[in-house]
Amino acid sequence: MAIDISTLEERYINSCGKHGLLPNTTILSSLFEAQVKKACQELCSLEILLDDIKDIDFPPLLDLFMELDSSEIQAIDVHNESLCVLNGEYALSLMRVINQKLRRVDLQDLSFGKNFLRDLSKRGLPCQVLSLRSSHFRKLNMMGEFMQIHTLNLDFSTSLTSFKEDCFICMPNLTHLSLCETRITNLWTTIAALSKLPCLVELRFQNWLCCNDAGPSAASSDGKSNNKTDFSQPKSSSYIRASSVDIGVLADYDSSTEEALRNLFSFEDVAINQEVQSVIEDSSDDSDVDFSSHQQEYGSRELLVNDFPGLNGQVDQRNEVSFDTSDNQNGEESLAGAFTRQIEDVALKFISCHASPICFEKYYREYMITSLPHLKVLDNLPIGEDDRERATITFSQYFEYLPYRRKHKESVVSILQKREIRASQSPMRTPKQKSSYISGNSKYFYTRSLCAAKVGSSAWPFLHPLSISSSGLGDEGMGFRPRQFEYHPSDLSLMVFGTLDGEVVVVNHEKEKIVSHIPSLGSMNSVLGLCWLKNYPSKLIAGSDNGSLKLYDIQKMPTTNMGLYNTAGFVTFDDFDQLTSVHVNSTDELFLASGYSRNVALYDINSGRRLQVFTDMHREHINVVKFANYSPSLFATSSFDQDVKMWDLRQKPIRPCYTASSSRGNVMVCFSPDDHYLLVSAVDNEVRQLLAVDGRLHLKFEIASTGSSQNYTRSYYMNGRDYIISGSCDEHVVRICCAQTGRRLRDISLEGSGSGSMFVQSLRGDPFRDFNMSILAAYLRPGSKSEIVKVNLLASSDYAKEHSYSRHSCPSNNGSSRGYVFGWALCDVWQPVIEYRVVAFSFFQRED
Repeated sequence: MAIDISTLEERYINSCGKHGLLPNTTILSSLFEAQVKKACQELCSLEILLDDIKDIDFPPLLDLFMELDSSEIQAIDVHNESLCVLNGEYALSLMRVINQKLRRVDLQDLSFGKNFLRDLSKRGLPCQVLSLRSSHFRKLNMMGEFMQIHTLNLDFSTSLTSFKEDCFICMPNLTHLSLCETRITNLWTTIAALSKLPCLVELRFQNWLCCNDAGPSAASSDGKSNNKTDFSQPKSSSYIRASSVDIGVLADYDSSTEEALRNLFSFEDVAINQEVQSVIEDSSDDSDVDFSSHQQEYGSRELLVNDFPGLNGQVDQRNEVSFDTSDNQNGEESLAGAFTRQIEDVALKFISCHASPICFEKYYREYMITSLPHLKVLDNLPIGEDDRERATITFSQYFEYLPYRRKHKESVVSILQKREIRASQSPMRTPKQKSSYISGNSKYFYTRSLCAAKVGSSAWPFLHPLSISSSGLGDEGMGFRPRQFEYHPSDLSLMVFGTLDGEVVVVNHEKEKIVSHIPSLGSMNSVLGLCWLKNYPSKLIAGSDNGSLKLYDIQKMPTTNMGLYNTAGFVTFDDFDQLTSVHVNSTDELFLASGYSRNVALYDINSGRRLQVFTDMHREHINVVKFANYSPSLFATSSFDQDVKMWDLRQKPIRPCYTASSSRGNVMVCFSPDDHYLLVSAVDNEVRQLLAVDGRLHLKFEIASTGSSQNYTRSYYMNGRDYIISGSCDEHVVRICCAQTGRRLRDISLEGSGSGSMFVQSLRGDPFRDFNMSILAAYLRPGSKSEIVKVNLLASSDYAKEHSYSRHSCPSNNGSSRGYVFGWALCDVWQPVIEYRVVAFSFFQRED
């Protein structure tokens, strides 16, 4: 027979007496309210407010909670409204003792500290609804048992930036997830994590408010209240809601979106009065919990309401944007900011509130709808069949599911087996078979399929900071501060970087060893320009921002700084004031220099003389100058006057061959490896590909702008000219797009340790290894040093950390250096097929 509430109360009072304590009045009040609910034939639930519970109350409470499973109490809800004095370990112990009757948990983890969150994540909770408002998760990794949970609310977790790949595997029954006002940005890692939720039907990264002339409305057209699904907390007059909205099933899923919108706003207004506290606690390790000093400055706009709030008739207009033809030239409906929909004769205006950054990615909604086929509601807007059809079309137009337009994921072993079977069945091909071979399985087919399989196997690529110490160079082992870097054009193991202190350092980036170190000797400031000579692989040009220009021969320069400096190892050229860029032509005879002026200087490498200064080539300073890869007299200039110009030295560059203009100042330009295209990067993610022959626009890459005039964007080619990589100095993400279609393949997010935010200062595609690149990343935190991060999309970050790996670089069958392909062999996983894989990789040369 179930223990009645009166008996529970009596036993609790007796337990308090045994421990020499007075009964907690909050617990007695909760038990009384449960009796009232039972008398009114309501659900007999017990609400536990942790605010007034102290550590000394723990022993009798534990005795009480151990009997709840066998009592007539049907559900227990646990929450707090302000900072708690109760130890976090005690709070978790109490909730876990409740076991299956634990219904809702709504907590501010600010009250309990980082150990509380880690323990909760690792061990789990048996609750059905979990709300952790303003939590300090940095990378979500829920590893414990959450088998009963169907609703998870992490609104206002402003430290949360990403997910571990398997963070939701422990939640097979999760149907509703809310992540408003977090810092999540990456579509690909987000979808990879969310795809592990088979039952997810409702997802929210922002709140959509419907506004009419009277202001934001949360009432339906008939004025009735409708509480179909309570997504957050129990209804209690004294209860302070945790989230901005209670998201639930908002409409009949079988009806169309337009019909559903008529009934969308039928939820009662419940104001939230949330006091936001800030806890500053140093966290030096790279953990999944961040207690740095991120202030949540919500102010008055945090007076939220349940579902679609009234906000006393006031709306935060800062998130409202216009979608007229000038802002939306493609005519697509944007769902980040504001939009208007016409339903019969009624125009409904929607305004976004508390949006996470991911919502402002172009085609965010379409990407989510296509990638999560079971989702029925996104950001409080129901998903109809028409929405899915439009999303599918948009996805195929702007996104690339797998590299090289592969449609389906396939394992590496399966591809290798098919390749070997095909090779054994058709060792010789007749001329008649040649055409079908090229149109079907071309000579690059299996190489690309292998790359697609590896890239598609994980959304989290292997990121490895290049660890090069100056130990042994006479400076107490201080780390370098890189400012610019370049891969070697013919030696796949070498890289050079210049530092903010004027040093030039040549390293073996595979072994992370210094090959040559050239100190500044007081003559150089920040090294901004670096360029290897192609025909003399030991020589390079280095230029600094104070105008110093030198040619170095690394074979004649010391590996360590022992006070020796061989003057025969370098040649000094005439200075070019305020230099920003240098580049050598294809024959290693000439090089150009540009900088914070409208002029470009031409130098003769053999004689060491400056031949000429071309004046007034642009209206503003010329940030980057580049020679073509195969034509020694052709070069391009990019300027902040918004123009890119092509020049020919044979015509004594007085007039450009042509001029192409951007809508913003140009940061840089580069030729494709075959000189077929020019890749132009302008301020704030304006990236365009031009035909090098005449400057006509070939492709404009759809990358969302941030609105910042200081967001300097840089873009380069990867995998020959198959893909481009693009990053900006105000953002921590590198975008990978197909150079032929413009479709986005993947975003790579940089995550600093602790509280450090990172941004992209420069980047390069690895010229020898497909889907490999390096990124020069800098921290926003004062006093932090920049670092070069190597990225391998063919290897998963989790496997690369957990398993040892070996590197194989295999030349193509013609011995060309461009035929090197990079493969990762995970020793304990792939050992039986390592040799097999290397042979397969070595047969093919990468296509330009």
